[in-house]
Amino acid sequence: MTEDSAPAPERSPEPSRPVRSWVRSAPGTHVWLLIIFCTSIVSVLATDELQTYLLHRNSSNLVQLDKHPVQALLLSAFWIENPASLPLYVVLFELIHARVERAIGTLRWVVVVATAHIAATLISQKVVLLQIQHHDAPRHLIHVVDIGVSYGLAASAGILTYLLPGRWKWLYGAGVIAFFTIPLLADATFTDLGHAIALSIGFAFWPLTRGRASHPEYAR
Repeated sequence: MTEDSAPAPERSPEPSRPVRSWVRSAPGTHVWLLIIFCTSIVSVLATDELQTYLLHRNSSNLVQLDKHPVQALLLSAFWIENPASLPLYVVLFELIHARVERAIGTLRWVVVVATAHIAATLISQKVVLLQIQHHDAPRHLIHVVDIGVSYGLAASAGILTYLLPGRWKWLYGAGVIAFFTIPLLADATFTDLGHAIALSIGFAFWPLTRGRASHPEYAR
């Protein structure tokens, strides 16, 4: 990697304004969280009928991918099926997405997350289509709600492996592989397959982490 193409120096929080600088050090992560917060509020305030409509309309299932492929792939990344899980996602975004974005830069982080989200969605839904065509899955799965941020999280979780020092890298890597592989081997759903694909994509982007594991934040 040439000097011109090397990742920009990682942004670190300013001691005088810790919250503001923390948010500004990972802008993509926090803009994404803000959008998810807004869509979750809409989902909570909506009637049951409207909530069902919104979840299906913004899903990346086979019907929506056929009718509105770009819209389905984009909007499905900004909704979560259960708004009550938002606090958990906030924690995961801060622990995983924000650290990765700070280390490799916002643009590279977006490339990783977008690639994983799109590829995992398209491949897993293609598998669903093939199962339906071969009568191995019920036809109603063409309308299944397929939304959420978990594919992007799985990719970031994968690339985070390379940012950790020494033995923690191997322990964390083994743990994250087990976390996503065991469900796939036990009773695989299209979501489990998507997670495994996204994690693999995260691992495949390891060149973006060259020279970043030595940063003080990851040396602890």
